[in-house]
Amino acid sequence: MDIVRIPVPVASAPTGSTNAYVIGAEEALLVDPPSECSALDVALERRTISHIAVTHHHPDHTGGVRAYAERTGATVWARYGRTASFEAATDCSPDRTFRTGTTIPTSAGGVRVIETPGHAPEHCGFTAGSTTLVGDLAIQNGSVGVAKPDGDLRAYLGSLRRIGQLAPEMLYPGHGPTIDAPVETCYRLYNHRRDRDSQILSAVAEGASTVEAITDMVYDTEGLELRTLAEGTVRSHLQKLAVEGQLSWDGSVATT
Repeated sequence: MDIVRIPVPVASAPTGSTNAYVIGAEEALLVDPPSECSALDVALERRTISHIAVTHHHPDHTGGVRAYAERTGATVWARYGRTASFEAATDCSPDRTFRTGTTIPTSAGGVRVIETPGHAPEHCGFTAGSTTLVGDLAIQNGSVGVAKPDGDLRAYLGSLRRIGQLAPEMLYPGHGPTIDAPVETCYRLYNHRRDRDSQILSAVAEGASTVEAITDMVYDTEGLELRTLAEGTVRSHLQKLAVEGQLSWDGSVATT
């Protein structure tokens, strides 16, 4: 499969860059252009971009959509039912919408959409041959933030299981290098979240009842730069655990 990964520097991205992808050549799909940049321009010079899509609407994945749409005249796609948030994120109106099972035609073959919510409600992946572009569902090293208000941990774990069961040969993530052990990575990330569930339950049982107190107990907060992300992730875990009946959570106070 003809897939090119272009890391684009983005200061706000967890790895310092976001991966844009081009699938195909003569009738290519551009995925997740975070901004205009020379490296992406060079990659597009010998390709005809016919379609543009994003895995989700976070700024580090959408910043270049409008510019490259205007430059190439490509068909712009958005998740069905999420066009308003797409327009707000990109300042660009989509031409077409997709949902699970939609196929976007490229010169490298059809690219099939698979919905993978959790990191964001509109999050999706793009399957090309035996590989899948997974956006911020997975990462080679470390873990992915699943933080409120956008994150839904129950949906995220379901999406990890879905991709793991598909067993693609390769995952192309939104950040960092390609993932050549997709099943193992999906279940590593799944188990990490289940372990965090256990840590949060233990923290609440020991008397931590607020997001701030729980974060202090379950994260290494010394020098923690992404405090807001950590607290948002704790909120996602608390909501999941409350839905499952493992603790009580009213949005402010957690108790067992």
